[in-house]
Parts: sequence; structure tokens; C-alpha cells
Amino acid sequence: QVRLSESGGGSVQAGGSLRLSCVAPDDVLSNYCMAWYRQAPGKEREGVASIDVDRSIEYADSVKGRFTASKDYAKNTLYLQMNNLKPDDTGTYYCAADRDCFSPHMRVDVDDLRYWGQGTQVTVSS
Repeated sequence: QVRLSESGGGSVQAGGSLRLSCVAPDDVLSNYCMAWYRQAPGKEREGVASIDVDRSIEYADSVKGRFTASKDYAKNTLYLQMNNLKPDDTGTYYCAADRDCFSPHMRVDVDDLRYWGQGTQVTVSS
């Protein structure tokens, strides 16, 4: 059973930073497209960033220049460094993995990606 496990969420003031982590099995981190999604209360899940197996990275326009996604293969971990956080960044953040890579600009359903983590909460206050 593949398990993705996020951590690192919390409450910060606007302008602050957080780093989210997602531990994944070695073969998933290496051979699957890894992605970050988020969902705010009452809103649809939206893409934040995706890292393809060729290490190309794509970001949602709303986070470009503020968020950085990366992988550490030695630690089997996907990261999302979030700087200059805004109240609109509030939500539950999920990591996900699939053989196909979806642009963060695409609307996806949960069934579109094979593996999901349980989510970690990020709250940004003004």
C-alpha cells in the first residue's frame, strides 16, 4: 500500500514562511510526477505545483515567485517552501503522485491522480 505523508503545516501571519514535507516511497518519488494541491473551505481543490520525472517544475500563477517545490531523493521527500504567505494561501495542502503529470492550471478530480496524502493544514492570518 503506497502511502504519502505530509507534514509542516501550521498557522502564520501574512508575510511569513512555512515548509511542507511529503514523504513518499523511493520508487514513487523517482518514477511518478509529484504534485502539491490545496483546498480552501468551500472551494475546489486547486493545483499549486508539479514536478515531473524529468525534474521540470510548473507553478500556479498565484504562487509563482513565492513557492518553491523540490525533491530530496536521499530523504525520499517532496518539499514545498512557501514564502511571503498571504491569507488566500490558507487551506489544506495535499501531495499527490501519478504516472501522468497534470499542469497546476488544470482542474483535476481526486480520481485523476493515483496517490494522495492525508493533507496538512496551512492558516495564514492578516
